[in-house]
Amino acid sequence: MKKFTVALLAAILAATPLIVATGCGESNTIRLSEVTHSVFYAPLYVAINNGYFEEQGLDIRLENAGGTDTVTAALVSGSADIGLMGPEGVIYTENMKDSIKVFGQLTKRDGSFLVSKKDEADTFKWTDLEGKRVLAGRTGGVPAMTMQYVMNGYGLYDGVNGTKIDTSVAFNMMASVFDSDDTVDYTTLFEPTATEYQNLGKGYIVASVGKESGEVPYTAFCARDSYLTKHSDVAEKFLTAVMKGYDFVRGNDPLTVGKALLPSFDGMTAESLAIAVESYTEIDAWCDTPVMKESALERLEEIMRNAGELDKDVAFADIVDNTIAEKVASGRK
Repeated sequence: MKKFTVALLAAILAATPLIVATGCGESNTIRLSEVTHSVFYAPLYVAINNGYFEEQGLDIRLENAGGTDTVTAALVSGSADIGLMGPEGVIYTENMKDSIKVFGQLTKRDGSFLVSKKDEADTFKWTDLEGKRVLAGRTGGVPAMTMQYVMNGYGLYDGVNGTKIDTSVAFNMMASVFDSDDTVDYTTLFEPTATEYQNLGKGYIVASVGKESGEVPYTAFCARDSYLTKHSDVAEKFLTAVMKGYDFVRGNDPLTVGKALLPSFDGMTAESLAIAVESYTEIDAWCDTPVMKESALERLEEIMRNAGELDKDVAFADIVDNTIAEKVASGRK
């Protein structure tokens, strides 16, 4: 948690000038900061591309922050209104004045795939990671903690029998380090990057981290208390549009969804995006309701404790406000 706090403070300082540049904006304009740009968040992009936010009278200004620490900093500094990020950022800042709250969940398991330098998809076992260097994500982030949770479940620990669970590489640099550093054996990547690397022969998808780890509230929409109080109607319209995006993803074949995603992924084809959509559909990645369950948060806390990043439990009500999500879910057609 100390490492996360230092990173958060640095990110806040970096983001502070943006407050002057962007201002608070109009109430129907939402400055949305996402933890990364991935097909994992397909319902959000479908909602943008299909005009569901426009139907609600909302203008979305999307920015890729490249990590939960940076999204959290954007919310704290006021340069973002809503953040799509891992709930761990909310837990780490629970005692902050005008605290951040989860007000809607989007994904319910880890969205990363384990990529190997070797073509071993048909023979891979998790115990094959023993003695290998594995890029897991940033210290204190859910990707790294979930990967560590999975590996520890197979008796694999950092520094034991030559195994290296590497959390020193920034989240948005993992793909390039995996590609350029011959000492790295495995990395975790989100879609569409994982499929891109496989198509280019740079790596091979061998396993789903989310399928192995089980359900966990992986990414959620978060905002400061003051924003949710002042703009509860906007937050409700926001979640309504996202849920319509989810219904589109759930109700159509992967290729149709891939076509709807094209405007959000330059250089990709509908066919390649469809492969990523199918991968996430197969592991049941998306929530069918924005309401976060207390049992789901308890699973996340278990993962955080395993990683040594949580020394006490947090009260569900202190970090989650389901009021808007429950209203949206109850009114859903």
